[in-house]
Amino acid sequence: MNERLLKRREVEEITGFSRTTIYRLMAEGVFPRPLRTGENSVRWRQSDLQKWMNALPNTSIA
Repeated sequence: MNERLLKRREVEEITGFSRTTIYRLMAEGVFPRPLRTGENSVRWRQSDLQKWMNALPNTSIA
């Protein structure tokens, strides 16, 4: 399996969330936590982010 690891900026682009929002949602326990890939770096599994997005409720704007 070839799992893609995403940088924070990529996660921001995909979700449209700011860094602050991402870390706030993580603290609330509603956003996937990243993997520590180095002393000063983290990455999110693309599959974790996709699962999270798939679980979001569908809404339609009337």
